[in-house]
Amino acid sequence: MFMLVIGAVRARTAQVLTILLLAALAAAVAVAGPWYAYAAAGRAAEADLGAARAIERVVSVRSGADTQGLPEEAFARFTDDVKSLLPPEFGDPVTGITVTLGVRLGSESTSMAVAHREGFCANVRLDGPCPSRKGEVAVSHEAAQRLGVKAGDRISMTSSVTNAPLVLRVVALYALTGVTEPYWAGEMFRTRTQIDPAFTVLETFQARPLWNTTLVCDVELASGLIRGDGGYDLAAVLAAADTRVTASRFRLQHSARQLLETVARDRATILSGVRSAGVQTLILTWFAVGLAGWYTLRDRRADTALLKLRGVTRFRMLRLAWGQHLVPLLTGVAIGAPAGWFVARMLAGPVQAVPDREAALTMSVVAVVAVLLGSLAVLAAVEAAMLGRPVSALLQRAVPGRGDRRAALADLLLLAIAGAAIYQARNGGGEGLATVAPALVALALGLLLARLLRRLAGRAGSIALRSGRLRFGMAGLQFSRAPGADRVLALVVVAVALFVTAAGAWHADGVARAERSAAELGADRVLTVEATNRTVLLHAVRTADPGGREAMAVVRNRNDDDLEILEVDSGRLAAVAMWRPEYGPVTALSPTPPAAQMITSDRVTATVRRDGTVPVRLSLVLQHEATGTAVTAVFGVLAAGEQTVGAAAEGCAVAPGCRIVRWQITQPPDRIGRLKPLPKGSGVTVRALTQLNPAILGDVARWRPGTDGANLNIAIDGGALRIAADENTAVLRLIGTSAYAADTPMPLPVVLAGPAPATWRYNDQMLKSYGLPVPVRIAGTVPGLPAVGNEGVLVDLDSVRRLAADSDSGGQFEVWLARDARPGLIDDLVTAGLTVTGDQTVAGRTDWLGSQGPAAVVLFALLGGLAALLLAAAAIAVAATVDNRTLGAQLRALRAQGLAVRIAVSTSYAVTAAVLVAGLAAGVLAAVLAIPLIGNALPPFADGWQVLPPPDPLAPAVLAVATVVALAVLGLVGFFAVTPLARRLRKASTR
Repeated sequence: MFMLVIGAVRARTAQVLTILLLAALAAAVAVAGPWYAYAAAGRAAEADLGAARAIERVVSVRSGADTQGLPEEAFARFTDDVKSLLPPEFGDPVTGITVTLGVRLGSESTSMAVAHREGFCANVRLDGPCPSRKGEVAVSHEAAQRLGVKAGDRISMTSSVTNAPLVLRVVALYALTGVTEPYWAGEMFRTRTQIDPAFTVLETFQARPLWNTTLVCDVELASGLIRGDGGYDLAAVLAAADTRVTASRFRLQHSARQLLETVARDRATILSGVRSAGVQTLILTWFAVGLAGWYTLRDRRADTALLKLRGVTRFRMLRLAWGQHLVPLLTGVAIGAPAGWFVARMLAGPVQAVPDREAALTMSVVAVVAVLLGSLAVLAAVEAAMLGRPVSALLQRAVPGRGDRRAALADLLLLAIAGAAIYQARNGGGEGLATVAPALVALALGLLLARLLRRLAGRAGSIALRSGRLRFGMAGLQFSRAPGADRVLALVVVAVALFVTAAGAWHADGVARAERSAAELGADRVLTVEATNRTVLLHAVRTADPGGREAMAVVRNRNDDDLEILEVDSGRLAAVAMWRPEYGPVTALSPTPPAAQMITSDRVTATVRRDGTVPVRLSLVLQHEATGTAVTAVFGVLAAGEQTVGAAAEGCAVAPGCRIVRWQITQPPDRIGRLKPLPKGSGVTVRALTQLNPAILGDVARWRPGTDGANLNIAIDGGALRIAADENTAVLRLIGTSAYAADTPMPLPVVLAGPAPATWRYNDQMLKSYGLPVPVRIAGTVPGLPAVGNEGVLVDLDSVRRLAADSDSGGQFEVWLARDARPGLIDDLVTAGLTVTGDQTVAGRTDWLGSQGPAAVVLFALLGGLAALLLAAAAIAVAATVDNRTLGAQLRALRAQGLAVRIAVSTSYAVTAAVLVAGLAAGVLAAVLAIPLIGNALPPFADGWQVLPPPDPLAPAVLAVATVVALAVLGLVGFFAVTPLARRLRKASTR
C-alpha cells in the first residue's frame, strides 16, 4: 500500500503540489493567528497603559483618624493595616497624611492643606532645604505668590475644629516633578483645596489643630495585573479588596475601571477579528482543497475503474486515496506551521514574550488539526462521490457533471446562509455568521454569477459558431462545458472580495489613525511644558517665535461643570494648527485683544478725590507682562477731598512693564487684616495716573465692574473715572471691591463643540475656571474642535490670561509647533523660560494607535486576504493543469481537421481568462456591495472615539491598486498554468 501511495503521488506531481501549497498556506494562517492575536493584544495593552492617566493605575485607601497628638503611631498602624487588606501582588503603598485648615487670602478666607507624604522631597524641585523639623513647611511657587510669602516667612493658619491658630515657617518653595506619574495622580495632595498644600514633616502633626487627619495609602498597579497576564482578573480582585477594606471602615477608591474596559475591548477586538479572518481562510482552504481533490479525481477515473474491476473494496480504495492526500497535507502542515510562527513574529513582534503562551499554543494546535482533519473530510467526501459512480461512467472520456438539482440545492442553501449572515451583521451581531459575512456575500454573488455566465456563454457560443465566429464561439462553449469552472469562479470572487476589502480597510485604518492623531494633538508637534502661569507661557512663545508662524501657546483647561476648554493664541491659530473644515472658520474668534494699559516705572502717582465720610483704602493691582507676577501698588487710606498719592510698583520698570489689572477700593483693614467693601455713598474719583493717557482714564468703555453679584458702579465724571459703591447695597450684599481694566472683549467669545452644558441652558453662560465667573458669547457652534473633540470650547488665551490674573494656575500648558518649525525653536523656548516635560508628534501618535486593536485586526485581515488570493491562484493552477490534458486532445483533433492555430491557442486560454476576468469584476463588485449591506469594514477605535467621520475604506485609488495586485497574482498564475498547452499547440503547428 505504501508503494502504491508513493507511486500515485509521483504520477500526479502538479495536483499533489497544489494540495501541499494549500495545506501550507492554511497551516501558516492557522498558526500565525493565535500567536499574532495574543502578541498584538499584549502590545495593545501596553499602548493603552502608556496612554492611560496616572490616576487609572493607582488604588487609594483612605481613612479619617484622630491621632490624639501621636501621628507617628497612627501613620504606621494605618500603613500596616492597608498592607494586610490589599493583595500582596499590589506591592508597597505610599502613605500620606493631610489636614485642611483655613488661611487668609486678602480680604477673604480660603482653604489650604497641611500634608506629609513619603518621598515628597524626591518628587519635587525645591528652592530651599527639604523640611526636616517640626513646624517647617514647603509651599508651591503659586501658593507663595497668592499668599505673598517667600522662604523665611511665616504662615498663620486656623483650624475650623479648634479655632486655634497654627503658625508654620516656610523654608522652601517647591515645583512638582513628574506631574504625569502615579505619585502625583491623586487629588488629595494636589488640587483638593483652593491653594496648593504645604508639606511638612510628620512631627508637625503633633500640634492640636492637626489631630483630625485624613490618612491616605496609594498603590501603583503593576502593568501585568492590568493586562491580566496569566488570567489574572483585576476587576474581581479589586471588588474583593473593596469588601475587605470597607469592612475595616476604610474607603477604597480607584479609577482603573475605564482602563480595564479599554484593555478588555482591545483584547476582544483583536481576538475576534483574528478569529474571523482565520475562520474565513479555513473555510476557503477546505473549498479549495475540495476543488483540487475533485480535479485530481478526474485524472484518476480510469485508475478507480480498474480497481473496481479487480474487486478492490470501497474502503481499501478510500484508504489508498487518503494516503495520496495525506502525504501533501502533512508535508504542507509541516512547512506552514513554522512559517506561520515566523509570520506572527514579523507582524506582531517577539511572540516568545506572549503572556498567554499556553493559550496561543493550544489554539494553534486546534487550528492546525482543523485544517488537516477538515481537508481530509472534504477529500473523503469528494472521493466517496466518485467511488459511488459505476465503472461505465468512470471509463467515459466526457467528464460527468454535477447533478443540477443537488448543485442548485447546495447553491440555495449557501444563499440562505449568506442572507442570514447579512441580517445578523446589520442588526449588530458580532458573533456567529456575522464574522464571515463578507465572504458569504462574495460567495453568494459568485454562485449567482457562475450560473448566469455558464448559461450565457453556452448560448452565445452556439450563436457565434453558427455565424462563423469560431474564436468567440469555441471560447464560449468551452467555458460553458468546462466542469468545475463555476466553482473556481466562485472561489476567485470570494478571494478577490476579501483581498480588496482587507486592503481598503488597512489603508483606511492608516488614514483614520493619522486624522485622529492630528485631531487629538491639534498640531504636527505638541510640547507639554511647565511655566509659572499663562503670562510666562505666552511671553516665552512670542519671544521664541516673534513672527507667529512656527509656535503657538496653548492651555488645555476644564470648567467647573466638566467642560473642556482649549485656550489658544488665536492670532497664530491658522499658521500653526492642523485645521479641518469640521472645526469651522479658523477666524471665528474675535481679533486679538486690544493693547493693555501699561505701567513701565517703579512708582506710580495718582490724582484722586475721595467722597463720603468713611475712610477708603485705594490700591492699583498690576501684572508683569513677562513674569505674570502680581504687583499691588498700595496708595494707602485716602483723606477726604482732592489729593495726589503715590505708591511703589516694584518690578514694573523691567521690560516689558506691568499691565493694569484693576483698581481696588475698600475700607481700611481690620485687626485681622480683612478688607471690607465700601458702604453706600462712598466712592473715589481718579483724575490722573502716571503714564496713563487721560483719554483712556475718562473712557467708560475701558473699565468694567466684576462679574459676581452686586459690584461697584463705574462712571465718568468730567473726564475722570468715578468708582463708587452700588446704591442698592441696602438690598444687595456688595461683593465687588474692584474696577477692572476692560482690555478683553466681554462677554468672552467662544466656539462651542457639541451641546452646551446643562447649566448654560437655564442660567447665564459662564466659564468658572478663572477666579470670578466669566460671561461668554457663543461665536460659533461646530461638530468638533482640535484636542478637545466633540465636547468643549475654544477661547483666546490672551483674553483669558488677562481675566485670570488673580487665579492663573489651572490647566495643562502646551506649545504647538507648525510642521515647518525650525530645529532650534525648542532650545529658544527653553531659553525663554519654559521647561519641556513632554513631546508628541502626529507620526508618533499614529504609530501608537497602530498598536491598538483595530489596526491589529486590519493587518491580519490583509494577511488573510492575501492568503485567500493565493488559495484561489492555486485552485486556478490545478484546474488549468488538469483541463490542459482533455482540452489539448480536443484541440489537436480540431487542428487535424483544419482549425487555425491562433483559434486553438486562444481557446486554450479562454476558460482561465473568463474565470479571471469575471471573478475579478465580481469580487470588486462584492466588496463594494458588502459595505452598505453589512457595514464598514474598518473596525471602530477601541475607546469609541468618533469625533471625525471614518474614511472611505474603498477609495477609488485604493480600489484600483488592490484590483491591479489581484489581477497580477491571479493572471500570472493562470498564464503560466495554460502556457504549456499553448506552447505545445504552436509547436505542433510548426511540424
